[in-house]
Amino acid sequence: MAEQLVAGGQPPKPGVPWMVRNALALDDFGVLAKPVLPRMIHGYIAGSVETGAALRAARDAYADWALVPRVLVDASGRQQRRTLLGEEFSSPFGIAPLGGAAIAAYRGDLMLASAARDMGVPMVMSAASLIRLEEVREAYPRAWFQAYLAGDFARIDPMVDRVAAAGFSTLVVTADTPVPGNRENNVRTGYSMPIKVTPRVALDCALHPLWLLGTLARTVQQHGMPHFENMDAERGPPMMSQDLVRNFGARDQLAWVHIEGIRKRWPGKLVVKGLLCVDDVRRAREAGADAAWLSSHGGRQLDHAVAPLRVLPEARAAFGRYPLLIDGGVRRGTDVLKALALGADFVFVGRPMVFAAALAGAPGVRHALGLLRDEVDRNMAMLGVRRLEEMTGDRVAAARAVR
Repeated sequence: MAEQLVAGGQPPKPGVPWMVRNALALDDFGVLAKPVLPRMIHGYIAGSVETGAALRAARDAYADWALVPRVLVDASGRQQRRTLLGEEFSSPFGIAPLGGAAIAAYRGDLMLASAARDMGVPMVMSAASLIRLEEVREAYPRAWFQAYLAGDFARIDPMVDRVAAAGFSTLVVTADTPVPGNRENNVRTGYSMPIKVTPRVALDCALHPLWLLGTLARTVQQHGMPHFENMDAERGPPMMSQDLVRNFGARDQLAWVHIEGIRKRWPGKLVVKGLLCVDDVRRAREAGADAAWLSSHGGRQLDHAVAPLRVLPEARAAFGRYPLLIDGGVRRGTDVLKALALGADFVFVGRPMVFAAALAGAPGVRHALGLLRDEVDRNMAMLGVRRLEEMTGDRVAAARAVR
């Protein structure tokens, strides 16, 4: 142990659940979850669209930038608190929305919310959750809600009113899902929505008893068959219902006029997510959005989409202090700091948090968030930075030619 500490290694902290004790970085959670989760569930979370090019591009973009440290600087007294949309959080990152978290982890959305609350960071609940948004808001009053909306005010208005009545202060409208992405990976692993219990799926579940008993059976026994609770103002169908497809209709009609209408009706902060074009950031600002979220949907929608990080510097240069959020490919504290230096106000992470919840519930997610927090802190020290405001453009340099 002494040799490990001298070499700079970080020993497991007291209270870390044994299922995630070997997770030393965010990528480890997906690896550890692979033998625990059915292949179809793990593949749904980890997978992307078509060739996976958009997913790889988002990650690879961070390697194009190197950090520029300043040495012999007093870096003591570091703090990484960050104010976002009028609220102060303990770190400059949060949990991105990922639908179906409760399929992977027992009461998954509540586990994510509980951990985010304890760690003082934002958590964005997905409309594709299997848990009522009112329950998540009660568990974490500072949680955000992310909506998938049809281009129909008759459906939009009641949904917006429901989110407001629940007490959410921030509404995120996802703009990059006019139609479902071509997720061939789901077909190959047997995942579908509605879920179809084929012999292949039944065997996959039976071979993963920890998930079968600890998540699926426990959920059904204590809460009944999971429903899509938050796609519309009214409760949606169960996840095995053939009527599920109707909840995904008319999204290709969603347009800027609807964002303008939502702005007039929604009393809280409004964020438009899924933007990869600087002109769309302009449109979001003009429509009254309080922030724009650069995202390629985790590489799960349009394959070969540009990496969000590549759009960030141009968007920041064009729009000054307008709040810009980003996700996609963030796995290290160095990634967080690079994004901040290039102009992001806040960074969001999705997949590793769901895997952490699947392995060890809220304590697992706290461990994942703690790893990222500690990486940010160590890297700030090595960069000679005390405050995140010091992460300006001169703290990064091009590491290789942009492809």
